[in-house]
Parts: sequence; structure tokens; C-alpha cells
Amino acid sequence: MRKDPTDPIIAEVRAARHAHAARFDYDIAAIFRDIRAMQEDSERTYLRFPARPVPASDGEHALNGEGVDPGATEPA
Repeated sequence: MRKDPTDPIIAEVRAARHAHAARFDYDIAAIFRDIRAMQEDSERTYLRFPARPVPASDGEHALNGEGVDPGATEPA
């Protein structure tokens, strides 16, 4: 069931997210660095998993958009 978008908890979380992002002028790299720094400063243990590969679709290579020959053994 969907919560009402005016739910006070949702509004509070969005306000906190907005305030945090505004501190970094909405620069996603700066926001990410700050979150990582907060994790490093905390006493908690955080797990980091390797990135999962994005599956290719529609004959396009997932990483660089180059076409892939489906019969080739190596990417084009």
C-alpha cells in the first residue's frame, strides 16, 4: 500500500535529504564523499560488494554502447 506523499515521516526524510544535498550544491560526487567520510568516522562496520556487471541489451555493449557481434567470441 502506498503511503500518502504528505506523510510527516516522508516529509522529514525528504527535508533532511534536501538539506544535506544543498550543503554540497547538489554535487553528487561531493555528497557521496561526505557519506563515505561519515561511514569511516562511525563505529559501524559497513560491507562493500564489488559492482555487478550491467547486462547488455539490444545488441549494445553495456559499458560503452558499442555494438557487439553476437557470433564473436570477443567483444568488438
